[in-house]
Amino acid sequence: GHTIDLGGIFPPLTTPFSPTQEVDYTQLEGNLCRYASIPFRGLVVLGSNGEYPYLAPQERLEVVSCVRRALPRDRLLLAGSGCESTQATIKMTVSMAEAGADVALVVTPCYYRGAMTSAALVQHYTEVADASPIPVVLYSVPANTSLDLPLEAVLTLAQHPNILGIKDSGGDITRIGLMVHKTRKEDFQVLAGSASFLLASYALGASGGVCALANVLGGPLCQLDRLCREGGWQEARDLQHRLIEPNVSVTRRFGIPGLKKAMEWFGYYGGPCRAPLTPLSPSQVEELRSTFSANGWL
Repeated sequence: GHTIDLGGIFPPLTTPFSPTQEVDYTQLEGNLCRYASIPFRGLVVLGSNGEYPYLAPQERLEVVSCVRRALPRDRLLLAGSGCESTQATIKMTVSMAEAGADVALVVTPCYYRGAMTSAALVQHYTEVADASPIPVVLYSVPANTSLDLPLEAVLTLAQHPNILGIKDSGGDITRIGLMVHKTRKEDFQVLAGSASFLLASYALGASGGVCALANVLGGPLCQLDRLCREGGWQEARDLQHRLIEPNVSVTRRFGIPGLKKAMEWFGYYGGPCRAPLTPLSPSQVEELRSTFSANGWL
């Protein structure tokens, strides 16, 4: 059985780039230093917010190594190891384990999405989990992949001894509730993939959250996590309400360029994205800032 408890908040780290779009490891270490004082359960590297599709395989491994060196051993390191083919995913997962990852976060392959049936995805994840030296967390992010990992596939995969749980970013709270309910006899943990539905997910039994907004408002998200665990639902609800608009603005509305811009207002290094992602326009920056201000964060 698993001994890894995913209960708590994980920021999916952004990858800092220099003005010439090289990975800036010094700025990464600086952000990690600032995050050390926040009671996160751990960190996610190379999730969607880490711009992983824009990194070369060697860069992906170097980012994992850099974060592992800076991270206390009691903080979990989840690393995004998903690739399009099963073979490449296995190779990347093994390499990330060697680089220091505690858990592999494996996104659904999606380029040939028409062929990604429930059976194909079950086979893919089963082969990856069989070969992985570390536990695997499934990752469904339909906003980026246009593919929702089917519930029936999740329930089948939950029975695999090396599959620890799922990060679900779809925002379908009925689905999250069903996943928790139907895997209650398995050692399977459900992570909410966004700050906007964190309280609702906790109310239905989710274990934790991997939330882009935690890169910016890590303290308040950990406070929300604590309030839910302690049953302080009214205070939790008030806090959740103030997090929804800022979260939408750094995810669906303005994406990673918006997230990186907001980080700079809270003392972190954001910096540029890699092309073809483009920076926000001045009017977009103004809209983003007013969203944080209107909710009492700036």
